[in-house]
Amino acid sequence: MRIGIGLLLVMTALLAACSSAPQRPARGEFVERELRVDGQVHRYQVFVPAPAAASDKPPVILFLHGSGERGDDNQRQVAVGLGPQVRRQADTFPAIVVFPQVPENGEWNQVVDVTFAQLDAATREFGGDPDRTYLTGLSMGGYGAWELALRQSYRFAAVVPVCGGLVHPRRTTMAVTVVADEADPYAAVAQRLRDMPVWMFHGAKDDLVPPDYSRRLEAAFRAAGARDVRYTEFPDANHNSWDPAYATPELWDWLFAQRQANAFRQE
Repeated sequence: MRIGIGLLLVMTALLAACSSAPQRPARGEFVERELRVDGQVHRYQVFVPAPAAASDKPPVILFLHGSGERGDDNQRQVAVGLGPQVRRQADTFPAIVVFPQVPENGEWNQVVDVTFAQLDAATREFGGDPDRTYLTGLSMGGYGAWELALRQSYRFAAVVPVCGGLVHPRRTTMAVTVVADEADPYAAVAQRLRDMPVWMFHGAKDDLVPPDYSRRLEAAFRAAGARDVRYTEFPDANHNSWDPAYATPELWDWLFAQRQANAFRQE
């Protein structure tokens, strides 16, 4: 059977389009990836939503784990916090979620470039929406969320730090470096990020990262005239405020409604 040249061209174009389309699994699942940066391989995981649960261009969440999930096994970072919450809703969760992992004894402020590279790679591979990219993290990752938001605010439509802070008297290496030299780091953060929607969570009984850190940030944002700042403090929670935070239905309705504002610009 002879195929016309025109039909052959159309078929070729369709095959090329299929081969370049983002590869999405039939069901929501976690996949392992690796990326070489400056000659070193860095592994991470990505949750890829089911096609039935997400749009053709799904939102993207960058999740930053806590101190206990550091290492190089590429597993611990999905075992605490957002990972279990997403796993419970694997077939209905509508977003791509990127799970980097900090090396043992490292800090988020030491792997910023690698983390952004992994976010970019996952967004490209799975067809994520850059205008609906969100940042969240818990404990050490809450510090990291402030660090990354301050470094490149134009990337994110909203940030959700959980039991985080800016300074830490017993672990100075975890401090947010962008405002380390500011006389009032809380006011500095609020001024720089006042146009970014923020929702903070903390446990009132937290004895590792004092809730006063989030209270002071909320007060600074309000003093700066922030357009959308929210703070939820769980009265009976200690350091683990992430389980109730990520189980808050209103958080997800609010988060997925956020889109990148024109006020964000590349610095």
